[in-house]
Amino acid sequence: MVTALSSNRRTRKDAQHNRTHILAVARHVFASAGAEMSMDGIAKQAGVGSGTLYRHFANKDALLATLLDQHHAELQQQQATIEAEERDAGEALSRWIDALGDWMLVYDGLSETLRAAWSRASSPLAPTCQTLIDATERILQAAQKQGVARQGLTGHDIFLGALAVAWAGGARTADPGTRCVLRDMLKNGWAADNA
Repeated sequence: MVTALSSNRRTRKDAQHNRTHILAVARHVFASAGAEMSMDGIAKQAGVGSGTLYRHFANKDALLATLLDQHHAELQQQQATIEAEERDAGEALSRWIDALGDWMLVYDGLSETLRAAWSRASSPLAPTCQTLIDATERILQAAQKQGVARQGLTGHDIFLGALAVAWAGGARTADPGTRCVLRDMLKNGWAADNA
C-alpha cells in the first residue's frame, strides 16, 4: 500500500530529478548553441513538456541565473584573489575587467541577455548584475583613490563597457582579435591621463 507520504517523497524526488536533468541539458544547449536558445527548444532537447520546464523556471532569465550561480561563485573567488594579490589598483581593475568579460562570455549571446536584464529589476539576473556592478565600483574606487583611474567614472560605466566588449567580441560577432582591441580601448578609456 502506497502512503501519501511515500507518494509525496516520490513526487519530490521526480521533480528534483527533472530539475537536475533540465539544468544539465540547458547547460549543454547554451554552451553549444548559445544563450538565445528558446525555452521550448530547451524543453524539447530535455525531453520534457514546456509545462514541466516552466514549473521549475519561470523564464529563461531564471534558468540562466541558476546556471550562472556556479560561474558567479568562481568569479567572486577571482575577485577575492585579485584584491588580495594586487597592490596596484589599476592592475587590479584591469584584471577584474578581464575576469568580468570572461564571465560574460560563458555562453555565446549571454552578454545580450545581461544587457536586457540589468535594467529590469524584475529579471532574476538583475541581482547578479547589480552585485557585479557593486564589485566593479569598489575596485574602480580603489584605482581612483590611487590616481590611476579617471574620476567621474562609475562601476556601472565599467560594467557596461565590459558588457559591450563581451557582446562585440562574442563568437558570432567578431574575429578573434576584436575582444583584445576593444578591451585595450576600454582600459585607455578608464585610465587616468597620468597612468
